[in-house]
Amino acid sequence: MSRSVFLGRAVAPGEPLFTEEDRAWALALAEIEADTCPGCGEQWSESSAPENEFEYTASLVICHACGIAAKTTKAHQDNNGTVDGLHVHVQHRKHARG
Repeated sequence: MSRSVFLGRAVAPGEPLFTEEDRAWALALAEIEADTCPGCGEQWSESSAPENEFEYTASLVICHACGIAAKTTKAHQDNNGTVDGLHVHVQHRKHARG
């Protein structure tokens, strides 16, 4: 979907789905995504620069949803369960049905 349509532009018959401005936004996004580290989300051009080697800090954060998913998967494996095609559905107890 083009940016302008997402923002509410109605496309009239014969009008292009993507305007010149939409194309410029799409190209800018592609440029940003190409310069983004898939591991941390920081800009490659900045985070890989030698002068920035010691300019970052990191902190550990525990995601309790990921934690219970990992524990549930391990228990399944320990019980000889396969993980081929396994997807773990995690939900907060207050949203659980039952």
